[in-house]
Amino acid sequence: MPYEHTTASTTPPARYGDPIFYPTTVQQPMMLPVELPPGVEMVTLPGGYRTLAYTHPTPPPAPPSAPAAQPIPAWAKTTALLAPTIGAGIAAAGFGISYAAPGLIAMTEALWAAIALIAAGTLAPLILRTTCGTGGRGPAPVQHITQHVTASGLFGRAAGTINNR
Repeated sequence: MPYEHTTASTTPPARYGDPIFYPTTVQQPMMLPVELPPGVEMVTLPGGYRTLAYTHPTPPPAPPSAPAAQPIPAWAKTTALLAPTIGAGIAAAGFGISYAAPGLIAMTEALWAAIALIAAGTLAPLILRTTCGTGGRGPAPVQHITQHVTASGLFGRAAGTINNR
């Protein structure tokens, strides 16, 4: 036969000189599953043929769903907004006090001077009364004045006597 070098049997050409090949069963070498590269698997096609194919990797199973997020309470939002405001207020107060410190020091000195003036004004009459009025003989005797006033009725005329002792 003219086609002895092929592994398939042939018949005389059918038309236009093309031979008809009748293939014989060829044993394909099998790859072990360990030898398959990643992303390649042995799949079975709908016609029953088994072949190697690239496959999409299966995603890992989803973890159990976390509980739904709770809304943020209003008090937490208010506190979160107040915290930087209060901090900025304290910082501004410290900054203002640092600028006002020289004036505050001067004001405290003026207040001490006013306190000294009030104390001198209060103590001067006491000192003068004990030393100047008697010519150095000691304190002057204390005068007692007794007053008796009488009146009749709500709008009555009042009369009284004054006794010096």
